[in-house]
Amino acid sequence: MSKYAIAIHGGAGTILRSTMTPEKEAEYKQALADAINAGEVILMANGSALDAVEAAIVSLENNPLFNAGKGSVFTNMGKNEMDASLMDGKDLRAGAVAGVQNIKNPIKLSRAVMDQSEHVMLAGLGAMEFAEKAGAEFADDEYFFVPMRFEQLQKAKESDSIVLDHTEDDFENGEKKFGTVGCVALDVHGNIAAGTSTGGMTNKKYGRVGDSPVIGSGTYANNNTCAISCTGHGEYFIRAVVAYDISCLMEYKGLSLKEACDIVVQDKLVKLGGEGGLIALDAQGNIELPFNSEGMYRASKKSGEETYIGIYEA
Repeated sequence: MSKYAIAIHGGAGTILRSTMTPEKEAEYKQALADAINAGEVILMANGSALDAVEAAIVSLENNPLFNAGKGSVFTNMGKNEMDASLMDGKDLRAGAVAGVQNIKNPIKLSRAVMDQSEHVMLAGLGAMEFAEKAGAEFADDEYFFVPMRFEQLQKAKESDSIVLDHTEDDFENGEKKFGTVGCVALDVHGNIAAGTSTGGMTNKKYGRVGDSPVIGSGTYANNNTCAISCTGHGEYFIRAVVAYDISCLMEYKGLSLKEACDIVVQDKLVKLGGEGGLIALDAQGNIELPFNSEGMYRASKKSGEETYIGIYEA
């Protein structure tokens, strides 16, 4: 049987063992394990990498621990505006949504954009209109109301700041976390896929959109090179075209997945001032989980091997 592989992330940033309670750590690890399992079930049944990526991200979107779906942070107007994208490495098809509200699973809507429209990205009111026609599942404001996230908004408003999910002195054990979620997968047919979903920045204004729904910046997949999903300060990831840059280094310079990831995450992004990380996978099943912050919620699994789950830098 051909081999499969899958990796997920749940955000990167200042995630320190010293500030994490055993109970909270166990919650995160269980959530990561559940998401890996949701994707692996599909891969074990000879399903597609695209379906596995979608399933894993749905699991993360449904968990309020992460800044995506149910756990999305609040905008300055007290709303939840979500972004997501999905890409198939087999034929480079992609779907993305930006600034959508009351969509239970933005990653599913991204899949609908890919499969049911001639477009790649839909945003705002138009995306919402499409969601209704596509039969997307909506949820009311109460579903998205996570008290911790609302407290973050109030605190951000007090200082009139835009907050990347968690600030240094935040309510959740002193974490500063870029809580975007994502998944990359390789199926037994040799195809790879990538997806990313986020609630963006606390107290964001003016319809701000980060890198998560931008194909080539936050998400990219190409069977010839790699599948990438990013998490971090989105403006820097957009400017550095991070996901596609790794693919280009592999395609045009012949670098390995690890070499390309190291150059982009540990050198190019750092010089630019961009903090965060990403998950990466190639068609041979090699997995890389690099980050330049103090931690990244991450997990990976290859067929026949044990699941790896990590949170801290070491």
